[in-house]
Amino acid sequence: MRFYIIALQFLTIIPLPFTVRCEKEDLGRSTALFPLAGLTIGLLLAGLNWLLAPWLARPLCDALLITALAAITGGLHLDGLADVCDGLAARGSRERFLAVMKDSQVGAIGAVGLVLALLLKWQALAVVPAELKWQALLLFPALARFGQVLTLTGARHARQDGLGAMFAKGSGGWTLFLAFLTAASASIFLLGSKGVIAVVAVCMLTFAGRLFFQRKLGGLTGDTIGCISELNEILVLVVVSASPLIRL
Repeated sequence: MRFYIIALQFLTIIPLPFTVRCEKEDLGRSTALFPLAGLTIGLLLAGLNWLLAPWLARPLCDALLITALAAITGGLHLDGLADVCDGLAARGSRERFLAVMKDSQVGAIGAVGLVLALLLKWQALAVVPAELKWQALLLFPALARFGQVLTLTGARHARQDGLGAMFAKGSGGWTLFLAFLTAASASIFLLGSKGVIAVVAVCMLTFAGRLFFQRKLGGLTGDTIGCISELNEILVLVVVSASPLIRL
Protein backbone atom coordinates (compact mmCIF):
# COMPACT_ATOMS: atom_id res chain seq x y z
CA MET A 1 0.00 0.00 0.00
CA ARG A 2 2.85 2.39 0.82
CA PHE A 3 4.46 1.91 -2.59
CA TYR A 4 1.11 2.51 -4.28
CA ILE A 5 0.75 5.83 -2.43
CA ILE A 6 4.30 6.82 -3.39
CA ALA A 7 3.56 6.01 -7.05
CA LEU A 8 0.29 7.94 -6.95
CA GLN A 9 1.92 10.96 -5.31
CA PHE A 10 4.64 11.06 -7.95
CA LEU A 11 2.41 10.48 -10.98
CA THR A 12 -0.46 12.77 -9.97
CA ILE A 13 -1.23 15.92 -8.01
CA ILE A 14 -4.18 14.27 -6.25
CA PRO A 15 -4.21 15.68 -2.69
CA LEU A 16 -4.08 13.02 0.01
CA PRO A 17 -4.96 13.63 3.67
CA PHE A 18 -1.84 11.78 4.86
CA THR A 19 1.80 11.21 3.99
CA VAL A 20 3.87 8.06 3.87
CA ARG A 21 7.51 7.38 4.58
CA CYS A 22 9.63 7.43 1.42
CA GLU A 23 13.23 6.31 1.53
CA LYS A 24 15.73 6.70 -1.29
CA GLU A 25 15.14 3.31 -2.94
CA ASP A 26 11.38 3.41 -2.40
CA LEU A 27 10.97 5.54 -5.54
CA GLY A 28 12.31 2.73 -7.68
CA ARG A 29 10.37 0.05 -5.81
CA SER A 30 7.14 2.00 -6.32
CA THR A 31 7.48 1.57 -10.11
CA ALA A 32 6.06 -1.95 -9.68
CA LEU A 33 2.73 -0.23 -9.00
CA PHE A 34 2.92 2.44 -11.72
CA PRO A 35 0.34 0.61 -13.88
CA LEU A 36 -1.99 0.37 -10.88
CA ALA A 37 -1.62 4.12 -10.36
CA GLY A 38 -2.35 4.50 -14.09
CA LEU A 39 -5.53 2.46 -13.66
CA THR A 40 -6.50 4.84 -10.85
CA ILE A 41 -6.05 7.79 -13.20
CA GLY A 42 -8.09 5.95 -15.81
CA LEU A 43 -10.84 5.27 -13.29
CA LEU A 44 -11.08 8.99 -12.56
CA LEU A 45 -11.34 9.71 -16.29
CA ALA A 46 -13.99 7.01 -16.77
CA GLY A 47 -15.98 8.45 -13.87
CA LEU A 48 -15.75 11.94 -15.31
CA ASN A 49 -16.87 10.62 -18.69
CA TRP A 50 -19.87 8.96 -17.03
CA LEU A 51 -20.85 12.33 -15.55
CA LEU A 52 -20.28 14.44 -18.66
CA ALA A 53 -21.24 12.20 -21.59
CA PRO A 54 -25.05 12.46 -21.15
CA TRP A 55 -24.89 16.28 -21.24
CA LEU A 56 -22.17 17.19 -23.72
CA ALA A 57 -21.37 16.46 -27.35
CA ARG A 58 -18.66 13.81 -27.59
CA PRO A 59 -15.92 16.06 -29.07
CA LEU A 60 -16.31 18.53 -26.19
CA CYS A 61 -16.52 15.73 -23.62
CA ASP A 62 -13.34 14.14 -24.97
CA ALA A 63 -11.51 17.47 -24.99
CA LEU A 64 -12.43 17.93 -21.32
CA LEU A 65 -11.19 14.43 -20.53
CA ILE A 66 -7.79 15.17 -22.08
CA THR A 67 -7.72 18.44 -20.15
CA ALA A 68 -8.56 16.58 -16.95
CA LEU A 69 -5.73 14.11 -17.59
CA ALA A 70 -3.24 16.96 -17.92
CA ALA A 71 -4.60 18.50 -14.73
CA ILE A 72 -4.52 15.24 -12.73
CA THR A 73 -0.90 14.56 -13.71
CA GLY A 74 0.20 18.17 -13.38
CA GLY A 75 1.46 18.05 -16.97
CA LEU A 76 4.46 16.08 -15.69
CA HIS A 77 5.15 14.09 -18.83
CA LEU A 78 3.94 16.78 -21.21
CA ASP A 79 6.82 18.86 -19.89
CA GLY A 80 9.21 16.04 -20.80
CA LEU A 81 7.76 15.84 -24.31
CA ALA A 82 8.22 19.57 -24.84
CA ASP A 83 11.80 19.48 -23.54
CA VAL A 84 12.70 16.58 -25.83
CA CYS A 85 11.19 18.38 -28.84
CA ASP A 86 13.30 21.45 -28.04
CA GLY A 87 16.39 19.27 -27.60
CA LEU A 88 15.86 17.58 -30.96
CA ALA A 89 15.38 20.98 -32.59
CA ALA A 90 18.69 22.22 -31.19
CA ARG A 91 20.56 19.80 -33.51
CA GLY A 92 23.73 19.99 -31.50
CA SER A 93 25.95 17.71 -29.49
CA ARG A 94 24.85 15.49 -26.65
CA GLU A 95 25.78 18.22 -24.19
CA ARG A 96 23.71 20.76 -26.12
CA PHE A 97 20.70 18.40 -26.17
CA LEU A 98 20.93 17.85 -22.39
CA ALA A 99 21.38 21.56 -21.70
CA VAL A 100 18.30 22.47 -23.74
CA MET A 101 16.20 19.86 -21.96
CA LYS A 102 17.32 21.18 -18.59
CA ASP A 103 16.21 24.71 -19.48
CA SER A 104 12.87 25.43 -17.78
CA GLN A 105 11.65 27.57 -20.67
CA VAL A 106 9.64 25.97 -23.50
CA GLY A 107 10.78 26.87 -27.00
CA ALA A 108 8.75 27.17 -30.18
CA ILE A 109 9.31 23.56 -31.25
CA GLY A 110 8.44 22.33 -27.79
CA ALA A 111 5.17 24.27 -27.92
CA VAL A 112 4.39 22.80 -31.34
CA GLY A 113 5.11 19.31 -30.00
CA LEU A 114 2.74 19.89 -27.08
CA VAL A 115 -0.06 21.10 -29.33
CA LEU A 116 0.33 18.20 -31.74
CA ALA A 117 0.48 15.62 -28.94
CA LEU A 118 -2.67 16.94 -27.26
CA LEU A 119 -4.45 17.17 -30.61
CA LEU A 120 -3.53 13.61 -31.53
CA LYS A 121 -4.58 12.33 -28.12
CA TRP A 122 -7.91 14.15 -28.34
CA GLN A 123 -8.67 12.95 -31.86
CA ALA A 124 -7.60 9.38 -31.11
CA LEU A 125 -9.94 9.31 -28.11
CA ALA A 126 -12.74 10.87 -30.18
CA VAL A 127 -12.72 7.97 -32.65
CA VAL A 128 -12.53 5.18 -30.09
CA PRO A 129 -15.75 3.16 -30.56
CA ALA A 130 -18.37 4.12 -27.98
CA GLU A 131 -18.64 0.54 -26.74
CA LEU A 132 -14.90 0.51 -25.94
CA LYS A 133 -14.55 4.00 -24.53
CA TRP A 134 -14.61 3.26 -20.82
CA GLN A 135 -12.15 0.39 -21.30
CA ALA A 136 -9.83 2.68 -23.27
CA LEU A 137 -10.03 5.37 -20.59
CA LEU A 138 -9.03 2.86 -17.94
CA LEU A 139 -6.28 1.27 -19.97
CA PHE A 140 -4.31 3.93 -21.82
CA PRO A 141 -2.89 5.67 -18.71
CA ALA A 142 -1.99 2.28 -17.22
CA LEU A 143 -0.13 1.00 -20.29
CA ALA A 144 1.74 4.27 -20.71
CA ARG A 145 2.96 3.99 -17.10
CA PHE A 146 3.96 0.40 -17.66
CA GLY A 147 5.97 1.82 -20.56
CA GLN A 148 7.75 4.11 -18.10
CA VAL A 149 8.86 1.11 -16.04
CA LEU A 150 9.97 -0.73 -19.16
CA THR A 151 11.90 2.35 -20.30
CA LEU A 152 13.91 2.91 -17.14
CA THR A 153 14.56 -0.65 -15.94
CA GLY A 154 18.14 -1.63 -16.68
CA ALA A 155 18.74 1.39 -18.92
CA ARG A 156 21.76 3.65 -18.91
CA HIS A 157 21.11 7.16 -17.64
CA ALA A 158 22.53 10.32 -19.12
CA ARG A 159 22.55 12.11 -15.74
CA GLN A 160 23.48 10.16 -12.63
CA ASP A 161 21.82 12.81 -10.45
CA GLY A 162 18.65 12.99 -12.55
CA LEU A 163 15.15 11.82 -11.68
CA GLY A 164 15.34 8.81 -13.98
CA ALA A 165 18.51 7.60 -12.27
CA MET A 166 16.85 7.97 -8.85
CA PHE A 167 14.00 5.69 -9.89
CA ALA A 168 16.39 3.19 -11.45
CA LYS A 169 18.22 2.63 -8.17
CA GLY A 170 15.37 0.76 -6.53
CA SER A 171 13.88 -0.83 -9.63
CA GLY A 172 14.82 -4.12 -11.20
CA GLY A 173 13.53 -7.29 -12.74
CA TRP A 174 10.91 -7.92 -10.07
CA THR A 175 9.40 -4.43 -10.35
CA LEU A 176 9.23 -4.80 -14.14
CA PHE A 177 7.62 -8.23 -13.81
CA LEU A 178 4.93 -6.99 -11.42
CA ALA A 179 4.28 -3.94 -13.61
CA PHE A 180 3.97 -6.14 -16.70
CA LEU A 181 1.69 -8.59 -14.88
CA THR A 182 -0.65 -5.76 -13.87
CA ALA A 183 -0.63 -4.15 -17.31
CA ALA A 184 -1.10 -7.40 -19.23
CA SER A 185 -3.85 -8.67 -16.93
CA ALA A 186 -5.76 -5.40 -17.18
CA SER A 187 -5.36 -5.34 -20.96
CA ILE A 188 -6.65 -8.87 -21.44
CA PHE A 189 -9.50 -8.39 -18.97
CA LEU A 190 -10.65 -5.09 -20.50
CA LEU A 191 -10.05 -5.64 -24.21
CA GLY A 192 -9.11 -9.28 -24.76
CA SER A 193 -6.98 -9.85 -27.85
CA LYS A 194 -7.17 -6.14 -28.65
CA GLY A 195 -5.53 -5.46 -25.31
CA VAL A 196 -2.72 -7.86 -26.20
CA ILE A 197 -2.09 -5.84 -29.38
CA ALA A 198 -1.93 -2.66 -27.31
CA VAL A 199 0.64 -4.19 -24.91
CA VAL A 200 2.81 -5.39 -27.79
CA ALA A 201 2.60 -1.97 -29.46
CA VAL A 202 3.67 -0.23 -26.25
CA CYS A 203 6.62 -2.60 -25.84
CA MET A 204 7.76 -1.99 -29.42
CA LEU A 205 7.53 1.81 -29.19
CA THR A 206 9.20 1.82 -25.78
CA PHE A 207 12.15 -0.27 -26.93
CA ALA A 208 12.53 1.90 -30.05
CA GLY A 209 12.46 5.11 -28.01
CA ARG A 210 14.83 3.72 -25.42
CA LEU A 211 17.31 2.62 -28.10
CA PHE A 212 17.12 6.00 -29.85
CA PHE A 213 17.79 8.06 -26.73
CA GLN A 214 20.55 5.79 -25.48
CA ARG A 215 22.32 6.17 -28.81
CA LYS A 216 21.63 9.91 -29.03
CA LEU A 217 22.41 10.85 -25.43
CA GLY A 218 24.31 7.88 -24.08
CA GLY A 219 21.43 7.23 -21.68
CA LEU A 220 17.99 8.28 -20.56
CA THR A 221 16.69 11.22 -18.55
CA GLY A 222 13.40 11.91 -16.81
CA ASP A 223 12.36 14.02 -19.80
CA THR A 224 12.95 11.22 -22.30
CA ILE A 225 10.96 8.79 -20.12
CA GLY A 226 8.11 11.32 -20.00
CA CYS A 227 8.27 11.82 -23.76
CA ILE A 228 7.99 8.08 -24.43
CA SER A 229 5.10 7.90 -21.97
CA GLU A 230 3.16 10.59 -23.82
CA LEU A 231 3.73 8.83 -27.14
CA ASN A 232 2.53 5.56 -25.61
CA GLU A 233 -0.71 7.20 -24.45
CA ILE A 234 -1.38 8.32 -28.01
CA LEU A 235 -0.39 4.92 -29.38
CA VAL A 236 -2.76 2.96 -27.13
CA LEU A 237 -5.70 5.18 -28.09
CA VAL A 238 -4.82 4.80 -31.77
CA VAL A 239 -4.63 1.02 -31.44
CA VAL A 240 -8.00 0.86 -29.65
CA SER A 241 -9.62 3.17 -32.20
CA ALA A 242 -8.29 1.04 -35.05
CA SER A 243 -9.09 -2.26 -33.37
CA PRO A 244 -12.41 -2.90 -35.18
CA LEU A 245 -10.34 -3.15 -38.36
CA ILE A 246 -8.00 -5.74 -36.89
CA ARG A 247 -8.80 -9.39 -37.48
CA LEU A 248 -7.13 -12.00 -35.34
